[in-house]
Amino acid sequence: MRFLPLVAPAIAVVLLAGCNSSPQTGPVVDPAGPAAQQSAASPAGSGCGAAIARYRSVMENDLKTGHVNQSVYNQIQGEISEADTACAAGQDGRALSLVRASKSRHGYPG
Repeated sequence: MRFLPLVAPAIAVVLLAGCNSSPQTGPVVDPAGPAAQQSAASPAGSGCGAAIARYRSVMENDLKTGHVNQSVYNQIQGEISEADTACAAGQDGRALSLVRASKSRHGYPG
């Protein structure tokens, strides 16, 4: 019990020091990642055309909001164009594979 008078003020100082700290002012990062920024007007449907349209929509949104820079956006647009060409040629499997590969390469959930 002798230590209580010495320890109690030290504990109070430590606890009160936390009250005087300033809040973090760093950027807020969405833990779900860029794909979570997908707009409510995202294209619906199934098949390669719809998958490509959704990915294109996400990329346009990410460019507008600054989640991706212009050079990466341009690279992804080239990859989307390749998938679009395959889809138009009736190569649905290849088109979907190209979209999945691009998403994986750039950190988007599949």
